[in-house]
Order: sequence, then structure tokens, then C-alpha cells
Amino acid sequence: MKQLAQEISQMANHDLAVRDRLLADGTLFDGYHPDMEAVHRTNAARLRDIIALIGWPTRSKVGNEASQAAWLIAQHAIGEASFMRHCYALMQNVLDDINPQNVAYLYDRICYFEGRPQRYGTQYYDEQHMYPVENKEAVNTLREELQLPPIPEERIVEFSPTLAELQPDSGPEEWRRKAGWI
Repeated sequence: MKQLAQEISQMANHDLAVRDRLLADGTLFDGYHPDMEAVHRTNAARLRDIIALIGWPTRSKVGNEASQAAWLIAQHAIGEASFMRHCYALMQNVLDDINPQNVAYLYDRICYFEGRPQRYGTQYYDEQHMYPVENKEAVNTLREELQLPPIPEERIVEFSPTLAELQPDSGPEEWRRKAGWI
């Protein structure tokens, strides 16, 4: 397992290095950058193989660092909706052996791309604007259970049908359809 743990961590580190490079040159947010997409697809393919061998990479199997790295790879596999959903389902079965915050982040990320309100308030359009939550009154209680910091009340945006029309979309519709989000 040590070799797999190192490989998973290296994949996540490569993802972050490419992200940093694209961020530095100002091209990261010009759509889904082809270099970033290539890294995400390659990492997802390899993580899929690893999952077939050992199941979800939990702390007890690969250590905390590699377990965190596996989540990051799943979280960034935005071009593969079914893979992200599968990872979420696998993580649900091993909650006592992974960081539960990762499940919240992945759940909210899936909701974002599906165009549904998030539950835990982890996804933002930018540093100031939160993607809407499904229940404004419950979000900080759920975050507290996961040891996530509370969100100031005035920053919490609750989903409503009229608000949905005003929110930026979750990516171009054609891309979302191709990726399997809608």
C-alpha cells in the first residue's frame, strides 16, 4: 500500500502544480483549461484503477495524506460526473476512516455542477459570493458537526426558484451535458 499511497499523493501534487502554473499565467479560469482537464482525466483514470484494487483509499489503507489526495483527485474530476458520484457513494461507506469534511465538499461540488443547492456551504462563485444552500438555518449546524467554521449569517444565500434565475450558471450547458451533469 505504501507505493499506492505515494502514487496517489504524487498525482494530487501534480494536479496542484499544474493548477498553480495556470493560475500564475492567468489562464486557469478561461474555461476548463485543456492542460487541467488532461491532468484531471489522467488522475481519475488511475484512481479508478486503484479503487478497483483496494476500494476507496482510506486512512487505514493508505494513510491520511494519500486519503486526502484521493479526495482531491475526485473533487477535481469535474469532467466525469459519474466518477465523482461513484466516489461520493464509496466515501459514504467509509465515513469512519476518512476526513468527513471531504464528503461534504464533494457533495456540495456535485450539487453545484448539477445545478442544485448545496448543503454544507463549501462552494463559492468567488471569495465573496456563496453558491446557494438548501437550508439557511441548518447550514452552520451541519458545518459544526464536521468541524468546519461557521459562515456569517449575512453571507449565507438560500436557494429559491427566483434566485436561481439570477445566479451565474454552473458552467456552459453543453459542457455540463457532455460531462454528465445534466
